[in-house]
Amino acid sequence: MAYNEQLADRIRERFADLPQVEEKKMMGGWTVMYNGKMCVGIIKDDLMCRIDPALYETLLEKEGCHPMEFTGRPLKGYVLVDELALKTQKDFDYWIDLALDFNKKAKASKKRPRK
Repeated sequence: MAYNEQLADRIRERFADLPQVEEKKMMGGWTVMYNGKMCVGIIKDDLMCRIDPALYETLLEKEGCHPMEFTGRPLKGYVLVDELALKTQKDFDYWIDLALDFNKKAKASKKRPRK
């Protein structure tokens, strides 16, 4: 599945000076792992942010923010932000900062052994 390369470039630029950053293709899009934990990504043209679940309902009230659904169910703690809500650098940084702030507290997924 294709994802927005221009948005990927903006994300790469923002994460360029951080250690332990890894790009992965997953969940039908592109994801940035930071400190071994999913942080942000792109699904189609939307920015996916892993955020503090305590902020989830409040953030959904912001224009351009909607729930991330996987298998038809919303994933609390993950939001999608549409392109129009990311036009300014300030808006873009707001969402990236939320994801980076939560990354400090987030637990890494357990590694599954490869078959």
